[in-house]
Amino acid sequence: MTHRIRDVMSSGAVAVEPMTTVEKAARVMSEQNVGDVLVAYDCDLFGVLTDRDIVVRAVAEGRDPRTTAVGAVCSRPPVVTVSPEDSTDHAIELMCQYAVRRLPVVERGGCPVGMVSLGDLAVTEDTHTALADISRAAPNH
Repeated sequence: MTHRIRDVMSSGAVAVEPMTTVEKAARVMSEQNVGDVLVAYDCDLFGVLTDRDIVVRAVAEGRDPRTTAVGAVCSRPPVVTVSPEDSTDHAIELMCQYAVRRLPVVERGGCPVGMVSLGDLAVTEDTHTALADISRAAPNH
């Protein structure tokens, strides 16, 4: 049985603005117990910042997290997204195609409303093979 993204997504995704410092974004991630935040300004999705982005694109490159803006190190467009009305099968296809483990959920007009992750999709039926494919394709995302 195919589910809709709205049935499995984490709503109210955590977001920061592009000029937010990496340090502040990391603090927000820690406080919210999440591994990623959306980078958005109003309803414009600018990108996605993951804990891996912080390590690889900021810390490993010697950037100062107190002064580096998340807009400079986040994954940027084209950011692959889904809508709350999309099927979970569609999300799985996109995750496999783009080798990612998380997808921002956006309403019409592009307003971010949540996030769907590999773990969220694991609760749906008959997805184990597809999820294993995603895990192999996107080990660090």
